[in-house]
Amino acid sequence: MLLPFHEADRLEAGCDEAGRGCLAGPVFAAAVIFPAGYSNPDLNDSKKLKKADRNRLRAQIEKDALTWAVAQYSVAEIDQFNIFQSSYRAMHRALGQLSEVPDFLLIDGKFFIPYGKTPHLCVIKGDGKYQSIAAAGILAKTHRDEYMQKLDVDFPQFSWKTNAGYPTKAHRAAIEEHGATIHHRRSFKLLAEGKQYSLFDPV
Repeated sequence: MLLPFHEADRLEAGCDEAGRGCLAGPVFAAAVIFPAGYSNPDLNDSKKLKKADRNRLRAQIEKDALTWAVAQYSVAEIDQFNIFQSSYRAMHRALGQLSEVPDFLLIDGKFFIPYGKTPHLCVIKGDGKYQSIAAAGILAKTHRDEYMQKLDVDFPQFSWKTNAGYPTKAHRAAIEEHGATIHHRRSFKLLAEGKQYSLFDPV
């Protein structure tokens, strides 16, 4: 059973991201605030859940949360700011969309860019420790997977429907064969150094 909160009597928002290590597509982030006393024993790290369970929990989270939001940082923004900055900025973007203003943030991972003056706590593997972080991870993951499935319709050769843009051998092989698309991250190492240069037009 994951922890319902870090400290009682606060509006705690859990934050997590999805897609940081992908070669293609935006990075997504979510923020979730549950009502006081909320408990769901099925919540867990999204990576430990089956796809069907993630989708079922997504609907439950969106129904039960006091407020929730999902945001993204585009490929162009990732290439401009780098993936770490973009992950935190996407969290900020999600927090800004909440209908309630949290007074404390629980962040998955080691680092975070402060969100205004709102105090926060970074929790390593927090999606396996706190309900709100786990819920945010599930929302970020399922919304991003859905987005990549839509892109797959126009770019089926990259198998984004199944790999969601992550660096599988098949994905890299498809990049080498077909070239990169507008959805690929130029700032990432898509192929070996010598082959990478030929993917994009000189800037």
